[in-house]
Amino acid sequence: MEYDFSRPTERRGTDSYKWDSASEADIIPLWVADMDFETFPGITEALQRRVAHGIFGYTRVPEAYYEAVCNWFGKRHGWHINREDIIYTSGVVPAVSAVIKALTLPGDQVIVHGPVYNCFFSSIRNNGCEMVSNSLIYNKEELRYEIDFDDLERKLAHERARLMLLCNPHNPGGRVWTRDELTSVAELCRKYGVRIVSDEIHCELTLYDNEYVPFGSLPDELSHGSITCCSPSKAFNTAGLQIANIVCRDAEVRNRIDRAININEVCDVNPFGVIALQAAYSDEGYEWLTQLRKYISANYDLLLERFARELPKCKVMRMEGTYLAWIDCSELHISSDEIEEMLMHENKVWVNAGSMYGTEGAAFIRINMACTSELLNEGITRIVNGLGNK
Repeated sequence: MEYDFSRPTERRGTDSYKWDSASEADIIPLWVADMDFETFPGITEALQRRVAHGIFGYTRVPEAYYEAVCNWFGKRHGWHINREDIIYTSGVVPAVSAVIKALTLPGDQVIVHGPVYNCFFSSIRNNGCEMVSNSLIYNKEELRYEIDFDDLERKLAHERARLMLLCNPHNPGGRVWTRDELTSVAELCRKYGVRIVSDEIHCELTLYDNEYVPFGSLPDELSHGSITCCSPSKAFNTAGLQIANIVCRDAEVRNRIDRAININEVCDVNPFGVIALQAAYSDEGYEWLTQLRKYISANYDLLLERFARELPKCKVMRMEGTYLAWIDCSELHISSDEIEEMLMHENKVWVNAGSMYGTEGAAFIRINMACTSELLNEGITRIVNGLGNK
């Protein structure tokens, strides 16, 4: 079946956080990580059947849910998950926070790869821990990030280092970490007794032929004590349905995480999220996803071509995954906060200032490409008009 991602869907007036947060109705929102594509039709059909029942009480997560998760990752990514290793919860951010709460004490250090997803910072801070950035190396020639392993080892060796939060694929840098890179990270963490928590919410959103490697698929001696947080929410545009999974093979660690989740009384999940995941993780869902990735890859090609031709001072990072383009604006000598403010109020287009992802992102902006190519084209035109003479 062919799916049409070029057909726009009106989202204004639907209490969309992405579309209805702007103060003016004519602003094009290319900011928060929320797609403008309607979800896989199989999800919609499954939800409609559930709605027709008319009763929405507490949900018992069925065995079919666990089977869907295990079959999906085993068949699609070669990662064989045991049913008992899965803890369901309401979202990846609550999952990361629960893991930090379970496995650290106030004052412990949690290492991240800056620039990185901004909610990592609040999850670390809210649990009384110290955030330590193993800043990624910015390769300006290849326009890509690399891990600074020497610096990582120094920081892992600190007596208060307890956890490392990995973003795989990396948001906002767009790297899809290779098996060799993940193995090197895992070996260092094992050497210093630091546990890895891998946020893999963007795992299905690889561009072109880049291959996502689940951290949990590494050899058992490297990954046994690790924790992976994943969800279909980004890839299938179901974030509002509130469902995610924590996967951990270490039974003692898993029990500690489970207690942390229950302490905060976030153990119940949305029945629609449970239904949606089962519909998404299917052969038909995979076909929809395959076509979606091709469309987003084409949008990235469009963005690359237009920036190279019309705004060469702003360098588009080489993206291997996610639908979030990362743009180096350092040659403009304007802060990313000023760029976001100016583009919104003068050019009616909303992008993310890179400063929200840490000091390493201060000269960057992030652009959401998960929209129709027509809308993206218009958004790029407004960005070019705003930044072209800077």
